[in-house]
Amino acid sequence: MIYRPLYVDKIMAYTDTPFVKILTGVRRCGKSTILKMIMEKLREERNISENQIVSYRFDSMEYDNMTAKEMYTELKGRLCQGKKTYLFLDEMQEIKGWEKVVNTLASDYDVDLYVTGSNSRMMSSEISTYLTGRYIAFHIYTLSFAEYLTFKSQYTSLENRKEELANYIRLGGFPAIHLQAYDQEEVYTIVRDIYHSTIFSDIVKRSQIRKIDQLERVVKYTFNNVGNTFSAKSISDYLKAERRSLDNETVYSYLDKLQKAYLLHRCSRYDLQGKEILKTQEKFYLADTSLRYSVLGYQSDTVAAALENVVYLELCRRGYRVYIGKIGDAEIDFVAERRNEKLYVQVTQQISSEKTEKREYERLLEIRDNYPKYVLRTDEFASGNYKGIKTMHVADFLLSEDF
Repeated sequence: MIYRPLYVDKIMAYTDTPFVKILTGVRRCGKSTILKMIMEKLREERNISENQIVSYRFDSMEYDNMTAKEMYTELKGRLCQGKKTYLFLDEMQEIKGWEKVVNTLASDYDVDLYVTGSNSRMMSSEISTYLTGRYIAFHIYTLSFAEYLTFKSQYTSLENRKEELANYIRLGGFPAIHLQAYDQEEVYTIVRDIYHSTIFSDIVKRSQIRKIDQLERVVKYTFNNVGNTFSAKSISDYLKAERRSLDNETVYSYLDKLQKAYLLHRCSRYDLQGKEILKTQEKFYLADTSLRYSVLGYQSDTVAAALENVVYLELCRRGYRVYIGKIGDAEIDFVAERRNEKLYVQVTQQISSEKTEKREYERLLEIRDNYPKYVLRTDEFASGNYKGIKTMHVADFLLSEDF
C-alpha cells in the first residue's frame, strides 16, 4: 500500500471521538485501501489489539440480501467486551437501513466507526435523521498530481514533472492503474470497467432505468462538454436535433444520478458583483479525466478542458468550495473559498497572442480585492507576476503548498 496522508491523517484526527467517519467518493478511488491504512496505523502506532479491529466489506456475495436487522446482530456479536471496538464497514450502501444500525451501535456501545460508500445515498436524508451532528464526511478523490508522482516513482523513474503532467491528464488518477506500468489501452480498459460498473450498479440497477441508451447519450454529452457552461435544455435540444426526444426533467434526473454516483461534479456560477450563486448555465467536471478518454477516446484538442478539470479537483481536494466567477459579461474560471480564504484562478493551455494574454489578465484585474489571483499555463513562459497576478505552470500550482 502506498500511504495517502492527505486523507489518513485527516481522518485519524477524529479517532476515538464519538463521530462516525463516513468516506465517500467514486468507485475505485481508494476508500477501501484508506480503511486498511487506518487499521494498520491503529495496530502499529496505537497498539490496538487485533480482536478490537473488526472489518466487513458489504458488497461481497457473502452479505447479499442481508437485512439491517441481520447486520446489527452480526456486528453486535463481534464487539469486544470491556474494550473499545474499531468497526470498519466498507460499501455500506448495499444494506438498506444501514444508517439505523450505525446510529444504534454508536449510541449504545463503546465503538469507533468508519464507514465507506460509493454513492450519495451515504449522505442522504436518512443519515441526517439518524446521525445528526454525529458524523463527519470525507470525500475521497482519485490521485492528486502529487500522489500520482509518488505512486509512479515506486516502479519507474520519472520524467520532468511538467512533462509528467501530460501523462497524468491522459491516464487520470485511479490508484489501481498506477501500481505498475500499464499502456494507454490497458488503462482505458480498466477505467471503462469502473465506468460501466458505476453506471449499471449505482444508477441503472438502483434507479431501475429502462432507457439506458438515453442515459448514455446524456453521459456522452456531459463528458464531451467538460468546461463548457450548459443547461438541461441544452442537452434536450441537442438530443432533439439527433431525433432523440428527452424532456428537461428527465435530463435533470440523469444529471442528478450521475452526481450521486460521483461521476460528475456540478460547479455553479457565482456573480462577483451581485454576490449571489446563479442557477443557470452551470459547468460539470468529471471525477477523473480518464473517464472522458476511456469512453470517448483520447483527443489532443480536449487538453484545455482537462486542465480545467484537474485544477477544479485539486481545489476541491484542498477543501475549497469552487464556483465559476461571473463579472459583467466576462467569466473567471474558478473562484475558490475556504473559511476566510479566497482565491481566483484562470486556466489556459497556452497564451499565443497579446490579445489572449490581455483577456486572461484583465478579467482578474477587474476584481478589486486583495485575495490571491493566478493565471495557470502550460507553456515555457508560465512564471512571473503581473500587477499582483501570479503566473504559474499548472504542474507547479498542483504541487504548491501555498494555497
